[in-house]
Amino acid sequence: PIHMEKKLRMQPDQVVEAAVKAVRLALEYTDDVEFSAEDAVRSDMDFLVRIFDEVIKAGARTLNVPDTVGYSIPALWGERMKQLIERVPNADKVIWSTHCHNDLGMAVANSLAAVMNGARQVECTINGLGERAGNASLEEIVMAVRTRKDVFSCDTRIDATQIVPASKLVSSITGYPVQPNKAIVGANAFAHESGIHQDGVLKHRETYEIMRAEDVGWHANRLSLGKLSGRNAFRTKLGELGIVLDGEEALNTAFARFKDLADKKREIFDEDLQALVSDEGYAAEHERFKLVSMKVCSETGEIPHAQIVFTDDGAEQQAGGDGSGPVDATFKALESVVNSGADLLLYSVNNVTSGTDAQGEVTVRLAQDGRVVNGQGADTDIVVASAKAYLHALNKLHNKRERAHPQV
Repeated sequence: PIHMEKKLRMQPDQVVEAAVKAVRLALEYTDDVEFSAEDAVRSDMDFLVRIFDEVIKAGARTLNVPDTVGYSIPALWGERMKQLIERVPNADKVIWSTHCHNDLGMAVANSLAAVMNGARQVECTINGLGERAGNASLEEIVMAVRTRKDVFSCDTRIDATQIVPASKLVSSITGYPVQPNKAIVGANAFAHESGIHQDGVLKHRETYEIMRAEDVGWHANRLSLGKLSGRNAFRTKLGELGIVLDGEEALNTAFARFKDLADKKREIFDEDLQALVSDEGYAAEHERFKLVSMKVCSETGEIPHAQIVFTDDGAEQQAGGDGSGPVDATFKALESVVNSGADLLLYSVNNVTSGTDAQGEVTVRLAQDGRVVNGQGADTDIVVASAKAYLHALNKLHNKRERAHPQV
């Protein structure tokens, strides 16, 4: 009611008419149309039954029931799904879907309750990303259904071994790190610190593990390569991680970067290789600006200063700047020459692995004249990674493709 009254400013009959009209219009372009009833959790049940009945008659094949504001609880959400399927005519002719938000922390639980009561499509996201507190987490739903086959009479047909790689990819692209204690994909999801837990796992893994780490894409042997590793071993390891490079030249470039990294880090982990290849991918895009070298001076009691050499369409440029810290000085130095006028919306640092020699992944979000872009960079030196990320974002801003939403 609140959406009809306050947002749409329409009467129930008008809403039904608009819904039917929209479905018929969509059918002119595809024969598989989904109708979604926004804020179904707070909608009148009789009205929901009516509008779903009408859109089925109009040709909709999937009916989505959203908890748009994350207001429901599992028992009530499951019951609502059950009642809709029982009361809507021809309910067996469509696929019932659920779309839950996580404002009260129950998006996954509500989604699973809907599945237990007839839903056969769940709208969810990797890492639970989404509006406000996020959406239902794909990885948690997939593994709950798979692990509790005694409860769920369905499956997802998803290759669960790709869950962790997908999670890392999404985290890298968006700049939103995964919390260590996040179920399934968090770094500590399969870690056991308590002595009694460790003892139990060593004696029999199923004492404290309800699923295997390798089943969701975690690799037991995380230490992979070192400075003495050869090109073939490097290629093989990339293949194991599902990383495909575009030709021998790309492989040679990535291997050269790997050898440089191996000189800086004592141990090279899978995550290091993924970050390295991702950073190479950022650099492989059309670059107007490219970092050549930089020097940063930061001393107690003194103003940090950055001196940077970079190229602008192949022409070498030098920039210098002061700031409140080394990263601030770096960004101000670049802006003193580039003069983009962009606003910095986000600066995020995420360590790729543990240890003081770990690579850092930096995400920078810039806004300019209505365009919002993300830039990423990785390096064992956070300041260098920051410069790479800033230049990556500037390159996107100078790309003429217009986008209204963040370009990642």
